[in-house]
Amino acid sequence: MKHLMILICVITINIQTSMAQETQKDRFTTGQGELIINFVKHASLYFEFDGKVIHIDPVARMGNYESYPDADLIIITHHHGDHLDLNAIESVRKENTKVILTEKCKELSENLSDYIIMKNGDVLTINGLEIEAVPAYNIEHKRPNGDPFHMKGEGNGYIITFAEKRIYIAGDTENTDEMKLLKNIDIVFLPMNLPYTMTPEMVADAAKSFRPKVLYPYHYGDTDTSILVELLKKESGIEVRIRKMELQ
Repeated sequence: MKHLMILICVITINIQTSMAQETQKDRFTTGQGELIINFVKHASLYFEFDGKVIHIDPVARMGNYESYPDADLIIITHHHGDHLDLNAIESVRKENTKVILTEKCKELSENLSDYIIMKNGDVLTINGLEIEAVPAYNIEHKRPNGDPFHMKGEGNGYIITFAEKRIYIAGDTENTDEMKLLKNIDIVFLPMNLPYTMTPEMVADAAKSFRPKVLYPYHYGDTDTSILVELLKKESGIEVRIRKMELQ
């Protein structure tokens, strides 16, 4: 009976671990192999490509980072607590993991070492991936004191090139002029929650400007994603995909 109880416990733990590791996935074919996008929650996701794992804004309350694969690269868009979480970073960090973040993130993360700071407009090649930092900031939405929720120059979006596919993770931003000038974006993640980022109308406006092939709204809180689908249903060439990236 004792051995049976131990066996049951082991099986239960394995099942729980398997469930914890499970994420919704989308797969894309590239000239350099398969690209897998894993959707965690809110603004947290990770990519698997060419034997590498790239985590975006890992935050422990969004997912069980103890059970997710270790990162070769971690990318942080900005310093707010739903994007920057040192505990989650340490959960997936290994000896040679590179961490990209902003200057403001570093100011608030005194114990973080071995990092790479990227500023708006910087372009670097890291682990064989070209990465471009795009400005991410508010145009209209502001705090009661008049300050934008996201100040210009403090946050980044990132364009990551996986083989020939260019993926843009916008971070917390609105439909800025810099965003509208982007070209050749295959896949985009655009934030859509109020009052902090974009309305569905702003997301649709941005998408019509630079015309990504696939658009994922993310960081969308309780915003009705069907509004965006309706706004873009007549736009040929832009596929809107809804995944579970809301906060629950």
